[in-house]
Amino acid sequence: MMLLQMFFWLFITLLLYVVFRRLYQLLPYPFMIPVLTCTVVLVVVLTSFDVSYDTYFSGGQWIDALLGPAIVALAFPLYKQRKLLNKFKVEIFATVLTASLLGILSGYWLAVVSGYNEMIVSTIISKNVTTPVAMEVASMTGGEPAFAVIFVMIAGIGGAVTGPWLFQLLGISNFLGIGMAFGGASHAIGTAKALEYGEREAAISSIGLSLCALCVSLLGPLLLKWIS
Repeated sequence: MMLLQMFFWLFITLLLYVVFRRLYQLLPYPFMIPVLTCTVVLVVVLTSFDVSYDTYFSGGQWIDALLGPAIVALAFPLYKQRKLLNKFKVEIFATVLTASLLGILSGYWLAVVSGYNEMIVSTIISKNVTTPVAMEVASMTGGEPAFAVIFVMIAGIGGAVTGPWLFQLLGISNFLGIGMAFGGASHAIGTAKALEYGEREAAISSIGLSLCALCVSLLGPLLLKWIS
Protein backbone atom coordinates (compact mmCIF):
# COMPACT_ATOMS: atom_id res chain seq x y z
CA MET A 1 0.00 0.00 0.00
CA MET A 2 2.80 2.37 0.95
CA LEU A 3 4.65 1.64 -2.29
CA LEU A 4 1.51 2.22 -4.36
CA GLN A 5 0.90 5.52 -2.57
CA MET A 6 4.50 6.61 -3.21
CA PHE A 7 4.31 5.95 -6.95
CA PHE A 8 0.85 7.53 -7.16
CA TRP A 9 1.98 10.93 -5.90
CA LEU A 10 5.17 10.81 -7.90
CA PHE A 11 3.12 10.06 -11.03
CA ILE A 12 0.58 12.82 -10.25
CA THR A 13 3.35 15.40 -9.79
CA LEU A 14 5.11 14.50 -13.02
CA LEU A 15 1.82 14.29 -14.94
CA LEU A 16 0.70 17.73 -13.77
CA TYR A 17 4.03 19.24 -14.73
CA VAL A 18 3.91 17.72 -18.22
CA VAL A 19 0.31 18.87 -18.73
CA PHE A 20 0.95 22.42 -17.57
CA ARG A 21 4.19 22.64 -19.51
CA ARG A 22 2.25 21.78 -22.65
CA LEU A 23 -0.43 24.30 -21.71
CA TYR A 24 2.24 26.97 -21.24
CA GLN A 25 3.56 26.25 -24.73
CA LEU A 26 0.07 26.93 -26.07
CA LEU A 27 -0.56 29.94 -23.80
CA PRO A 28 2.87 31.48 -23.10
CA TYR A 29 1.77 34.07 -20.56
CA PRO A 30 4.10 34.74 -17.60
CA PHE A 31 1.54 33.67 -14.99
CA MET A 32 1.11 30.34 -16.80
CA ILE A 33 4.63 29.07 -16.09
CA PRO A 34 4.41 25.37 -15.15
CA VAL A 35 6.07 25.65 -11.74
CA LEU A 36 3.35 28.14 -10.67
CA THR A 37 0.30 26.43 -12.15
CA CYS A 38 1.46 22.96 -11.13
CA THR A 39 2.14 24.10 -7.56
CA VAL A 40 -1.25 25.79 -7.22
CA VAL A 41 -3.11 22.73 -8.48
CA LEU A 42 -1.14 20.41 -6.21
CA VAL A 43 -1.91 22.58 -3.18
CA VAL A 44 -5.62 22.63 -4.09
CA VAL A 45 -5.70 18.84 -4.57
CA LEU A 46 -3.85 18.10 -1.32
CA THR A 47 -5.98 20.46 0.77
CA SER A 48 -9.26 19.41 -0.88
CA PHE A 49 -8.66 15.73 -0.13
CA ASP A 50 -6.99 16.42 3.24
CA VAL A 51 -3.75 14.72 2.18
CA SER A 52 -0.90 15.29 4.61
CA TYR A 53 2.50 16.55 3.51
CA ASP A 54 4.13 13.33 4.74
CA THR A 55 1.79 11.31 2.54
CA TYR A 56 2.53 13.41 -0.52
CA PHE A 57 6.27 13.49 0.21
CA SER A 58 6.43 9.70 0.17
CA GLY A 59 6.45 10.14 -3.63
CA GLY A 60 7.77 13.68 -3.82
CA GLN A 61 10.97 12.67 -2.03
CA TRP A 62 12.27 11.14 -5.27
CA ILE A 63 12.10 14.53 -6.96
CA ASP A 64 13.58 16.17 -3.87
CA ALA A 65 16.49 13.71 -3.98
CA LEU A 66 17.56 15.21 -7.30
CA LEU A 67 18.31 18.58 -5.67
CA GLY A 68 21.71 17.40 -4.43
CA PRO A 69 23.03 16.33 -7.85
CA ALA A 70 21.44 19.46 -9.34
CA ILE A 71 23.64 21.78 -7.28
CA VAL A 72 26.78 19.87 -8.28
CA ALA A 73 25.67 20.13 -11.91
CA LEU A 74 25.82 23.94 -11.67
CA ALA A 75 29.52 23.67 -12.32
CA PHE A 76 28.83 22.49 -15.88
CA PRO A 77 27.23 25.70 -17.26
CA LEU A 78 30.04 27.70 -15.66
CA TYR A 79 32.63 25.60 -17.48
CA LYS A 80 30.68 25.55 -20.73
CA GLN A 81 30.27 29.32 -20.75
CA ARG A 82 33.78 30.14 -19.50
CA LYS A 83 34.55 32.27 -22.59
CA LEU A 84 31.43 34.35 -22.03
CA LEU A 85 32.28 34.60 -18.35
CA ASN A 86 35.78 35.85 -19.15
CA LYS A 87 34.55 38.34 -21.76
CA PHE A 88 32.10 40.05 -19.40
CA LYS A 89 33.82 39.24 -16.11
CA VAL A 90 33.68 42.77 -14.69
CA GLU A 91 29.99 43.28 -15.47
CA ILE A 92 29.07 39.80 -14.29
CA PHE A 93 30.96 39.86 -11.00
CA ALA A 94 29.73 43.39 -10.19
CA THR A 95 26.15 42.32 -10.84
CA VAL A 96 26.52 39.08 -8.87
CA LEU A 97 27.89 40.92 -5.85
CA THR A 98 25.16 43.56 -6.03
CA ALA A 99 22.39 41.00 -6.53
CA SER A 100 23.66 38.85 -3.66
CA LEU A 101 23.91 41.77 -1.24
CA LEU A 102 20.50 43.14 -2.21
CA GLY A 103 18.94 39.69 -1.95
CA ILE A 104 20.32 39.12 1.53
CA LEU A 105 19.65 42.60 2.90
CA SER A 106 16.18 43.02 1.37
CA GLY A 107 15.09 39.68 2.81
CA TYR A 108 16.56 40.51 6.21
CA TRP A 109 15.00 43.96 6.54
CA LEU A 110 11.65 42.82 5.14
CA ALA A 111 11.45 40.11 7.81
CA VAL A 112 12.62 42.45 10.59
CA VAL A 113 10.20 45.25 9.65
CA SER A 114 7.36 42.73 9.39
CA GLY A 115 8.11 41.58 12.93
CA TYR A 116 8.97 37.97 12.12
CA ASN A 117 10.91 35.85 14.56
CA GLU A 118 14.61 35.06 14.38
CA MET A 119 14.04 31.77 12.60
CA ILE A 120 12.23 33.43 9.68
CA VAL A 121 14.83 36.21 9.53
CA SER A 122 17.62 33.63 9.36
CA THR A 123 15.80 31.72 6.63
CA ILE A 124 14.61 34.46 4.29
CA ILE A 125 18.10 35.81 3.54
CA SER A 126 18.64 32.85 1.22
CA LYS A 127 15.55 33.51 -0.93
CA ASN A 128 17.47 34.59 -4.04
CA VAL A 129 19.50 31.42 -4.59
CA THR A 130 18.56 28.02 -5.93
CA THR A 131 16.77 25.61 -3.58
CA PRO A 132 19.61 23.23 -2.54
CA VAL A 133 21.90 26.14 -1.67
CA ALA A 134 19.11 28.04 0.10
CA MET A 135 18.40 25.02 2.29
CA GLU A 136 22.08 24.71 3.23
CA VAL A 137 22.37 28.44 3.96
CA ALA A 138 19.26 28.27 6.13
CA SER A 139 20.77 25.38 8.08
CA MET A 140 24.03 27.29 8.61
CA THR A 141 22.26 30.44 9.84
CA GLY A 142 19.85 28.71 12.20
CA GLY A 143 16.88 28.95 9.85
CA GLU A 144 14.43 26.31 8.65
CA PRO A 145 15.27 24.62 5.32
CA ALA A 146 11.60 23.80 4.65
CA PHE A 147 10.68 27.49 4.84
CA ALA A 148 13.65 28.35 2.65
CA VAL A 149 12.06 26.32 -0.15
CA ILE A 150 8.90 28.43 0.12
CA PHE A 151 10.80 31.72 -0.01
CA VAL A 152 12.86 30.49 -2.96
CA MET A 153 9.70 29.56 -4.87
CA ILE A 154 8.13 32.96 -4.17
CA ALA A 155 11.26 34.77 -5.39
CA GLY A 156 11.64 32.51 -8.41
CA ILE A 157 8.04 32.61 -9.54
CA GLY A 158 7.73 36.32 -8.75
CA GLY A 159 10.78 37.14 -10.87
CA ALA A 160 9.72 34.92 -13.77
CA VAL A 161 6.23 36.43 -13.84
CA THR A 162 7.14 40.11 -13.38
CA GLY A 163 10.49 40.06 -15.20
CA PRO A 164 9.14 40.37 -18.77
CA TRP A 165 6.90 43.27 -17.74
CA LEU A 166 9.79 45.07 -15.99
CA PHE A 167 12.10 44.61 -18.98
CA GLN A 168 9.48 46.14 -21.23
CA LEU A 169 8.77 48.97 -18.81
CA LEU A 170 12.45 49.84 -18.36
CA GLY A 171 13.44 49.21 -21.97
CA ILE A 172 15.89 46.42 -21.14
CA SER A 173 16.69 44.30 -24.19
CA ASN A 174 20.39 43.47 -23.79
CA PHE A 175 20.99 39.74 -23.31
CA LEU A 176 23.45 40.38 -20.49
CA GLY A 177 20.96 42.44 -18.50
CA ILE A 178 18.10 40.01 -19.03
CA GLY A 179 20.20 36.96 -18.20
CA MET A 180 21.76 38.38 -15.05
CA ALA A 181 18.42 39.72 -13.82
CA PHE A 182 16.77 36.32 -14.13
CA GLY A 183 19.72 34.33 -12.76
CA GLY A 184 20.53 36.73 -9.93
CA ALA A 185 16.98 37.24 -8.70
CA SER A 186 15.01 34.17 -9.74
CA HIS A 187 17.64 31.39 -9.94
CA ALA A 188 16.53 28.16 -11.71
CA ILE A 189 12.97 29.27 -12.43
CA GLY A 190 14.27 32.52 -13.88
CA THR A 191 16.85 30.65 -15.95
CA ALA A 192 14.10 28.52 -17.48
CA LYS A 193 12.29 31.75 -18.37
CA ALA A 194 15.51 33.27 -19.75
CA LEU A 195 15.78 30.36 -22.18
CA GLU A 196 12.62 31.66 -23.86
CA TYR A 197 14.55 34.81 -24.78
CA GLY A 198 17.48 32.92 -26.30
CA GLU A 199 20.51 30.75 -25.62
CA ARG A 200 22.76 33.67 -24.66
CA GLU A 201 20.25 34.94 -22.10
CA ALA A 202 19.94 31.44 -20.64
CA ALA A 203 23.73 31.01 -20.56
CA ILE A 204 24.22 34.31 -18.71
CA SER A 205 21.36 33.44 -16.36
CA SER A 206 22.94 30.08 -15.50
CA ILE A 207 26.21 31.87 -14.78
CA GLY A 208 24.41 34.38 -12.55
CA LEU A 209 22.53 31.60 -10.79
CA SER A 210 25.71 29.64 -10.06
CA LEU A 211 27.82 32.59 -8.93
CA CYS A 212 25.04 34.07 -6.77
CA ALA A 213 24.64 30.67 -5.09
CA LEU A 214 28.35 30.69 -4.26
CA CYS A 215 28.33 34.33 -3.17
CA VAL A 216 25.26 34.08 -0.91
CA SER A 217 26.51 30.87 0.72
CA LEU A 218 29.68 32.75 1.70
CA LEU A 219 28.23 36.18 2.50
CA GLY A 220 24.87 35.17 4.02
CA PRO A 221 26.08 33.77 7.36
CA LEU A 222 28.72 36.51 7.70
CA LEU A 223 26.31 39.38 7.00
CA LEU A 224 23.62 37.95 9.25
CA LYS A 225 26.08 37.76 12.14
CA TRP A 226 27.27 41.31 11.45
CA ILE A 227 23.89 43.06 11.11
CA SER A 228 22.01 41.09 13.77
